Formats: sequence, structure tokens, C-alpha cells
Amino acid sequence: VQLQASGGGLVQPGGSLRLSCAASGDIVAINTMGWYRQSPGKGRELVVTVDHAGTTKYGVSVQGRFTATRDNARNTVYLQMDSLKPDDTAVYTCNANIRPVATQIWENIWGQGTLVTVSS
Repeated sequence: VQLQASGGGLVQPGGSLRLSCAASGDIVAINTMGWYRQSPGKGRELVVTVDHAGTTKYGVSVQGRFTATRDNARNTVYLQMDSLKPDDTAVYTCNANIRPVATQIWENIWGQGTLVTVSS
């Protein structure tokens, strides 16, 4: 079971980017999916979590600018980031609470990070 993230890159302040994170493998169920970010010199920060019903919880610094959605049929969570600021520059990492077929227990899985750079 793994998480594959995509969509990072360089964008100008005020611009937009969309990240995707797909879970693959033999999966029984997925509970919460979400994104965290970390920039140099700072700790890991919650961006958003999305539960199976689509209920979201956003970090304070992104509320009103970022929108997360989830496609349960594709085991994928999307993060639409608008009105990006230089302070949003960070490595964004996908996270999910997954119950794999192999273990039948809930596991906290991390994907590889994707770099988002907001700069003119």
C-alpha cells in the first residue's frame, strides 16, 4: 500500500496549483486522507484532513484559500490551492489512515513529499 502524490511546482504569488494523492495497493478501507506541509526551519503543519464522508478540517493559515475534495472510488484526495502566498512554500506530504488487506489493521501511511514554491 502506498500513496502517490503529484502536482507540485513553481507558481507566482496569487496563483493556483492543484495537488493529487492516490492510494494504491490491496486496501480494505481508507478513513481519513489529508495533507501536511513543512518548510525549512518550521515544524510539520496541518493543511487539511478529509474523512470518508468528505468532512474537512483545515489548518488556520489555509482556510478560505485551499479546498480539499475526495474521490472514494479512486482512493484519491485533491487539494486545490488558490491565492497562493510565498509563505505557502513548503514540501507538501500526503497522509492517509488505511486498513490494508495484508494486515487488516489501521495504519498511518505517508506519501512522498511534493515541493510547492510560491515566488515571483
